[in-house]
Amino acid sequence: MKQVGEIIREKREEKGMLLRHLAAELDIDQALLSKIERGERKATKEQIVKFETVFALKKGELMLQYLSENIAYDIIEEKNAIDVLHVAEDKVEYLRKQNKRK
Repeated sequence: MKQVGEIIREKREEKGMLLRHLAAELDIDQALLSKIERGERKATKEQIVKFETVFALKKGELMLQYLSENIAYDIIEEKNAIDVLHVAEDKVEYLRKQNKRK
């Protein structure tokens, strides 16, 4: 399973883009983009949306990886991480139903 930074690097290379060109298109520092690709820094949600646009990805495709990766890193040290995910899934369903009632 690839991490977000690896996916970004792969897509950039598939497009034949240099790091500096992608950084310029995203209006971010080249060093920051390099760190994102290496997994040393996390991209922001806004940057993920820009990556999807630049790479013509299906809307939400990279965001799914980004959000799931953030959750995984948040709970990776927990003994019951898988149980936490199951409870969170139930909680999301519950909260969605509550929001529809409002």
